[in-house]
Amino acid sequence: MWPYVVAALAALFLLRRWYRERQTVPGLPEKFVLITGCDSGFGNLLARQLDARGVRVLAACLTEQGAEQLRAAASPRLQTLLLDVTSSPSVAAAAAWVKEQVGDRGLWGLVNNAGITTPTAPNEWLSKDDFLKVINVNLIGLIEVTRSVLPLLRRARGRVVNMSSMFGRISFIGGGYCISKFGVEAFSDSLRLEMRNFGVKVSVIEPGWFQTNITNEENIKKHFLDTWEKLPEEIKADYGEKYLKHFLEAFRNMKNLCSPNLSLVTDCMEHALTSRYPRTRYAAGWDAKLLYIPLSYVPSALSDRMLAKHQPLPAHKA
Repeated sequence: MWPYVVAALAALFLLRRWYRERQTVPGLPEKFVLITGCDSGFGNLLARQLDARGVRVLAACLTEQGAEQLRAAASPRLQTLLLDVTSSPSVAAAAAWVKEQVGDRGLWGLVNNAGITTPTAPNEWLSKDDFLKVINVNLIGLIEVTRSVLPLLRRARGRVVNMSSMFGRISFIGGGYCISKFGVEAFSDSLRLEMRNFGVKVSVIEPGWFQTNITNEENIKKHFLDTWEKLPEEIKADYGEKYLKHFLEAFRNMKNLCSPNLSLVTDCMEHALTSRYPRTRYAAGWDAKLLYIPLSYVPSALSDRMLAKHQPLPAHKA
């Protein structure tokens, strides 16, 4: 008897969730959404995806070339602006421009997508500036952009969508990337609670491995080799050439790990912006759902043992 009751309740729960998640907000053609990092990758695809649905997209690009290419691929409704999220004057100018565009309607959505991964290397190899370069884009820039348009988001009772990562839950690479993504998770949690009574919803996107410019093998390898070359000889000797070669081989295999289907991520972003009942967190990609997210919940002693198998041995143990 009880198994049937449990099965029926589970079925009802899943049916209710399925129904709720397919309810969309009305009036999408009147809503403005600001997206950062639209030169390429997720931001570029999301801008075109929302534009096709009639949303009033405000696409922030780092370069004029990126802005021109996006405008050529979208409808005249989509507007672009230049934005460097690490520059306070640039952020302030962008916020003023957005306020002028949206007027009394306010800003329905902000997608903090802009991000970088490099420099990435063992922590000892990196300088303070190497850490700050990544953190200033992925975390401090995200916070400053959000704060600059928060009054507009409150006016529209809108949405904030922050790009995190599976590395925002579990960290096994050095540098500022994982640190910044852990910070994005913390900032999103506090912002979600603060904005709850203002009607603003905050969602976090946690992708697995995907083929974008920030996971480009040649780009990561170049930064990694540059970092190695700057190391003192004694540190190079302690780590050894085999340690270096292990990472270079891993970079060559990265393309096999990364999914080319970027829409798995942008569909999550679109749902967070257009659903009546957006989720708090979206895990994008089977590797995130079946490996990294579960791994983040197991005891550290177990996850450390699993991840340590993929760490190279230093010179004295090789």
